[in-house]
Amino acid sequence: MGKLAGVEDDVNVSDKDAKYTNVKEAVEFVKQTGCDSLAIAIGTSHGAYKFKGEAKLDFERLKEIKDALREAGFGDYPIVLHGSSSVPKEFVEKCNKFGGNLPDAQGVPEDMLNYASKHGVAKINIDTDLRLAMTSTIREFFIEHPEKFDPREYMGPGRTAVKEMVMHKMRDVLGTAGHAQD
Repeated sequence: MGKLAGVEDDVNVSDKDAKYTNVKEAVEFVKQTGCDSLAIAIGTSHGAYKFKGEAKLDFERLKEIKDALREAGFGDYPIVLHGSSSVPKEFVEKCNKFGGNLPDAQGVPEDMLNYASKHGVAKINIDTDLRLAMTSTIREFFIEHPEKFDPREYMGPGRTAVKEMVMHKMRDVLGTAGHAQD
């Protein structure tokens, strides 16, 4: 609910058109749709350029939405954050070092994601981080091995980088490691 700023695939929403989720509308939407979870807008945005200056998420709005859903009889309702990649500087630098062009890319700080995961957010989307891990590693491979062209050779390191990113996020950021359910 609301609109996230940023660019992803065919979606492009300017900062001025971005809107935070309205608490009352969120509760009404859940009542009317019976959806399994609710994606809200609290200041995240799609893509690698999330903030100009200091990162800010409206955690008070998150709390208000969680409280309002609880008061409406929905219990600990699962909240989703889209556009929550942290855009790790080391991967931006690696991508740029090997031919990329991502000046001033900035994401949601991992401590904010950790906070969100501990305060009612059940799912946090980090696609840009995974794309950065894959792309920067493949770029590095091609620079270091210009004679190579077999996808089996360059995709392996890319997949390993994504796997390591996911393990880091689950263990160190989102607190989800070891919590799989049957």
